[in-house]
Amino acid sequence: MLSKLKVFFNLIKFEHTVFALPFAYLGMLLAHGAWPRRSVFFWITVAMASARTAGMLLNRLIDLKIDAQNPRTKDRPIITGEFSPKAAVISTAAAVVIFFFSTLMLNPLCLKLSFVAILLLSTYHYVKRFSFLCHFALGLVLAIAPMGGWIAVTGSFSWVPVPLALSVLFWVAGFDIIYSLQDIDFDKSHGLHSIPVKFSKRAALKISTYCHVATVLFLALLAFAGHLGVIYGIGVLICAILLKLEHMLLSEEDLSRIKTSFFMINGWIGILLFVFTFLDILR
Repeated sequence: MLSKLKVFFNLIKFEHTVFALPFAYLGMLLAHGAWPRRSVFFWITVAMASARTAGMLLNRLIDLKIDAQNPRTKDRPIITGEFSPKAAVISTAAAVVIFFFSTLMLNPLCLKLSFVAILLLSTYHYVKRFSFLCHFALGLVLAIAPMGGWIAVTGSFSWVPVPLALSVLFWVAGFDIIYSLQDIDFDKSHGLHSIPVKFSKRAALKISTYCHVATVLFLALLAFAGHLGVIYGIGVLICAILLKLEHMLLSEEDLSRIKTSFFMINGWIGILLFVFTFLDILR
């Protein structure tokens, strides 16, 4: 049982939850101005975890044939047979049901918008088949996390978390462009689209840099929209330094440190931004 669970977590890359979950919590903090009720926090966590699980399983199922041919992904459990496609379909259905239930437990607007979230999670995988803007489609999916955190607390829409959502969109697009550099030759030969395929490695790295500059600018704008102070500003500065370091680790000639750039640095950005925002709000 434990071995199957380990395979499942490996399949969905459960550890990558740190990319989106802190931003849902940020939206929650901005809306409440303090830590919310335990029930709200719990159902936000369940909603995020189940939505992300459904999204990753859909990705594995939709891209099954492509991933089986890609040397980078051909050893994934769903391809090697460690986790069957049938089990993935059942797990996806279960994750979607849990997601809908968690939004029901939050408020009516969350439940209504949950169908939009599932639509985005079900369709962004196809964008790379026809457009190099696929990185921004992925960014849009994660950008709904802070909006969801806000709506989960307030039950209404607001423009306050929009700068945060836009910062997430460009942040994710930027690091996804970097990550896609690993597959540039495979994508070209299989008719898949990405910014590196459309332009070049050098241009892709520049566009990724511009995306991360936009990330920092929108985070700065959030300071005004959310009435945040110096402690938050320090957090943004640290994140900006980490993003700069991410790009310093890479060059057109040497992409060997992509995994360090992608997993380590980007994983810390969301966590640190959440911690500094939390300290600023509760000061």
